[in-house]
Amino acid sequence: MNYTLHQLQVFLKVCQLESITKAAEELYLTQPAVSIQLKNLQDQFEIPLTEVVGRKLYVTDFGKEIALAAENILNEINAINYKTLAFKGKVSGKLKLSVVSTGKYIIPYFLADFLKKNEGIELILDVTNKAKVIESLSNNEVDFSMVSVLPTDLKIENVELMQNKLYLVGNKEHKQKRKMNDNSIFETLPLIYREEGSGTRYVMEKYISQNSVPVRKKMELTSNEAVKQAVIAGLGYSIMPLIGLKNELINGDLQIIPVKGFPITSTWNLIWMKGKNFSPAAAAFLNYIKQEKENIINERFDWFEKY
Repeated sequence: MNYTLHQLQVFLKVCQLESITKAAEELYLTQPAVSIQLKNLQDQFEIPLTEVVGRKLYVTDFGKEIALAAENILNEINAINYKTLAFKGKVSGKLKLSVVSTGKYIIPYFLADFLKKNEGIELILDVTNKAKVIESLSNNEVDFSMVSVLPTDLKIENVELMQNKLYLVGNKEHKQKRKMNDNSIFETLPLIYREEGSGTRYVMEKYISQNSVPVRKKMELTSNEAVKQAVIAGLGYSIMPLIGLKNELINGDLQIIPVKGFPITSTWNLIWMKGKNFSPAAAAFLNYIKQEKENIINERFDWFEKY
């Protein structure tokens, strides 16, 4: 046997994703490079590790055993690396976060300096909708989650990060007839929604329900970027988080339509399960957030606070 750690890493990723194409994307390799590593590993075993049926890749029972062994080996290698850094007095390990899609506009700024100061920390960041973020937290798959709507059915602890503001927005072709509109404006504007499970949609629908706002639902899209592009193209209007609109507002592609009672506000929170046993990396990040969040907000989001 003469397999390499790189071969095991590639094989494990292929097994996890059941796809050479997806594994290549995640590993930043070409598909031929992944296929070659897979073949070189397979050549060392008489029993097939994978098989292709109807153009779909399947992992054999033997392959699953080898994948489990590969995962254990790679985990031990990572542990050695982390311990080496720890003996040098550096914080190391994996930091796992799940973040709602609008959070992608702010979480990098709360991570950047922390990761620069702690080069031994490996970040695993999943950006998805609120429902999946809460699911990953409740399954203990992550250290922290970032949400703008706190879950009510989980025992959590939290640190408030910054305010989330939602405005009614239209494209540059919208003509303002008066300075301030009331809720009757929604009778004539086709609204674009986020998908079920989205925190933005939850806040939007809560406002509509509480204020008996008449709405015309135009369509439903699965990301804030898709909604933004649809609004820019003139397909409708939407109630959107300000945080993701900076460049479009500056460039004039989008405009805020003033409505009484807006902005709708919520708060982004970093949350974790109550009683969570933190790794050194997670504990260090939480301490950093508590100490530096105000400085980060003042330095990075001064434009946001002016609206």
